[in-house]
Amino acid sequence: MIELHKLAAAASLAALLAALASPHAGAQDAAPEIATGYAEKAGKPAAKYMVAAANPHATEAGYQMLRRGGAAIDAAIATQLVLTLVEPQSSGIGGGAFLMHFDGKRVQAYDGRETAPSAATERLFQDADGKPVSRETGVVGGRSVGAPGVLRMLELAHREHGKLPWAALFAPAIKLAENGFAVSPRLNALLAHDRYLRRDPVAAAYFYQDGKPWPVGHVLKNPELARTLREIAKGGADAFHTGRIARDIAAKVAAHPVNPGLLTAADLAGYQPKERDPVCADYKAWTVCGMPPPSSGGVAIAQMLGVLEGKGMEKLAPVDGKVGAEAIHLFTEAGRLAYADRNRYLADTDFVPLPGRGVASLLDKRYLARRAALITERSMGRAPAGVPEDVAVAWGADTAPERPSTSHLVAVDGHGAGLSMTTSVEDAFGARQMVDGFLLNNQLTDFSFDAADENGPIANRVQPGKRPRSAMSPTLVFDKATKKLVLATGSPGGSAIINYVAKVLVGTLDWGLDVQQAISLPNFGSRNGPTELEANRVAPEVLEALKARGHDIRQYEQNSGLQGIQRLRRGGRELWFGGADPRREGAVLGD
Repeated sequence: MIELHKLAAAASLAALLAALASPHAGAQDAAPEIATGYAEKAGKPAAKYMVAAANPHATEAGYQMLRRGGAAIDAAIATQLVLTLVEPQSSGIGGGAFLMHFDGKRVQAYDGRETAPSAATERLFQDADGKPVSRETGVVGGRSVGAPGVLRMLELAHREHGKLPWAALFAPAIKLAENGFAVSPRLNALLAHDRYLRRDPVAAAYFYQDGKPWPVGHVLKNPELARTLREIAKGGADAFHTGRIARDIAAKVAAHPVNPGLLTAADLAGYQPKERDPVCADYKAWTVCGMPPPSSGGVAIAQMLGVLEGKGMEKLAPVDGKVGAEAIHLFTEAGRLAYADRNRYLADTDFVPLPGRGVASLLDKRYLARRAALITERSMGRAPAGVPEDVAVAWGADTAPERPSTSHLVAVDGHGAGLSMTTSVEDAFGARQMVDGFLLNNQLTDFSFDAADENGPIANRVQPGKRPRSAMSPTLVFDKATKKLVLATGSPGGSAIINYVAKVLVGTLDWGLDVQQAISLPNFGSRNGPTELEANRVAPEVLEALKARGHDIRQYEQNSGLQGIQRLRRGGRELWFGGADPRREGAVLGD
């Protein structure tokens, strides 16, 4: 696979240089995980099994597990462990994840989201006067670190569905950590862009030389991570959550010189993953299943599709890859409605009740029809939150500064199983705290910094042991008639994840595109504010038509990282077809 890696690196480097030369390159300066270019990709077919992930090394690790007869969950674990090494800015064992899994008969939603320390209060991100602290103060240091959950969640799923030994899944990541990997153009660009990582002496010594990031192609070795992974391979997730590693994490968090945190070894030992009921909703000929709270993705996407179902999206397919004004108008208005409800109601349901009958009230067809009726020929600009039937709670509006630094992987195996997993450390390089070869998350900043507003307490406020709300949207789609899995997809991208994934669903289900074509479409959407369009990807006449309808347009480079695997019928037989986002370094492999 050496040639594949060389080609991927060359394409990424060319894309990066083009992006840096773009007049819009500065538009992402405020985003911590910057866009680093666009390089066209072709999808890949396979007959038996497939994996797609955000880095060729990680994809290769998952592919090797599938070739050995492993299950989709085996491939996902091997992939995640390599991502910890080669894509540390986005995910890793110091973070959390959401996993949607289908074993051929049953859909399961696994929650590996981080939890707030037992000593945390709703004033965690407020100053002495009760005002929200700055973004930098919130993110950088120990204050923002939650108890990581990805390893215990993956261990739970492996116990139920894995076919290869746990320890065997660690071999690719351990070997790569010991032998080293070539620094990619994307990692180099993100290291150069980041202003905070150098402040941590451990991270500075690993990622930089004389204050400058290691150049593209430099072979970077991580013996500390190899040691950590060997311990976890032998001792299971408990080797991470108890003992040496847990003590090291707690000490790192507490010892930050200006912004220490509250996470303790006891918090790490007490962490438990959860299996939750998936959010499944019918959309035309399909059933779309996503993550329930504390992720907002499943509900928000189901709401968007429910609002769009009677709007004739199937008649608005792109022409020559160009999306028209009517399609963008309807899609962004549906997004405004969904994000309004998201910001009002969705949070960790172990702490905060959903309105009325819960998910059922938010997805009730009569309720969504009333919401859809708010869409007119002109943009509503900012939509109000809805009031589902039987609402017995009132919540304030969320103020969490969600950031777009995450990763996504999908896999299907030769045994009938498939999965979609979104994994994150939240901000680029998380809390900028490195320990035992990996970076710690800053997921607690996904809580609202405010605890209440004029409408009442905010659902997503900080509480001890609570999981912060997320937009991560791992999604599985099934044919209603045959019950077969027909699509697994998801994306990084902070709160914009919901729009990215919904775009792929509309592209494949309404417009008949293959998953690579749908991923490669221009990104567009609204998070109940401006209409956000991918820079240089929307025709001038479409821009003018949207402005005439009252849309407040913002154009910028959008760093989605979509992956997808789709069931297609070609040449009289069914096959898998995988796609990876041209905006990142992702790759697809399968047989």
